[in-house]
Parts: sequence; C-alpha cells; structure tokens
Amino acid sequence: MAKRGSSGRWLDRQAKDVFVRKSRQDNYRARSAYKLKDLNSKYKIIRRGYKVIELGAAPGGWSQVVVEVMGRQGRLIALDLLECEPLNSVQFIRGDCNSYSVKEELFEKLGSTRVDVVLSDMAPNISGIALKDEASSIHLAETALDFSRNYLKKGGTLVLKLFEYPDTIQFIKTVKTMFCEVIRTKPAASRAESREFYVVARGFGI
Repeated sequence: MAKRGSSGRWLDRQAKDVFVRKSRQDNYRARSAYKLKDLNSKYKIIRRGYKVIELGAAPGGWSQVVVEVMGRQGRLIALDLLECEPLNSVQFIRGDCNSYSVKEELFEKLGSTRVDVVLSDMAPNISGIALKDEASSIHLAETALDFSRNYLKKGGTLVLKLFEYPDTIQFIKTVKTMFCEVIRTKPAASRAESREFYVVARGFGI
C-alpha cells in the first residue's frame, strides 16, 4: 500500500483538530480566530471603540474577532497581499504594507490619526531550509515593528507572530526598547509542535 503524502496527513490533522471543528460551528473563517480570542481574553488588547490595523488579514478570522470586540464605534483597516472576502465593518486594502500605493490609501483613510492597536499574524511560506525560514520570519516581524512606529499611537499595543529561531531573542530585545511591557505567550490554539508564539507589546513610546 502506498504511503499517504503530506496533503493526506494535513487532512487527517484538520479532521481531528478541535479548533477547526469549532471554527466551522462558530462561523469563523479560520481556526486562528481562537488565537486572538485567547490573547484578547488574557491581555485585553482590543476594546470598544478602538482603531485597529491588521497585517496579514486573509482569510479574515482575526478580523471577525476584532469586529465583535470593538463594536460599531471602532474601526478596523485590514491589509493583505491576498484577496479577502468582504466583512461588515472592515476596510480592506490589498497590497504590501510597505508599498507607496498602500501608504497612500492608508493616509486617505486615516490622515494623521494613529491607531490603538496593530495586529500582525503574518507568517512566511515555509521552505524547510532553516536559515531561509528564519530570515523570512524575522523580516516579517521587523516589517510589523516598523509599521507600528508609523501608525501606532503613544501607549498603543502591537501583537505579532514570531517563530522559535536563534535571532528571535535579539528581535524581542529590540521590541523592548520601544514598548514598556513585552509579553511572550502561546495561545491554546497554537499547535504544540509549531514553532510559533506571539508577542504582546504594550505601552508604545512610554
């Protein structure tokens, strides 16, 4: 009998995953919604009426959670290189957050207003080559950190995904120079075997 490939193993894992089943029951677009729900429950990242920018938003699971919490008085601008199906109360911009066209569109929507929270669930495409994957991971994290410098209000919060690599420790030290509190955490919905974890950085510029 032929061995099952990686796609078969992935399907098996999805079928057994409690958060995959729960996301379907609760009408979330992705199991990752429960990562943000967990983080927000513990650290009160998003509140009613907050202004939020989300990087790496597709397919929209985190956006759904943000909308639930911030209410009608809040505002969410979601960015991604990939297309994302529309969501009520979400202003979606497709493109690279470093590109001139995206910055122009952000200025049209925000002007000089800064936001309460920047969220980043961005992750690289894994190649299996350790050095390449580490470089890609740190690059995305640095992109989110640089973005927060330009759009986060004083005292605001940055939440970003990181992966366990040697250079990650140095990156976190850099984050600590910009925020008064930096918390490292792994939500229950993050798979135990995954290198991923999250940083909640609070008190920007204080």
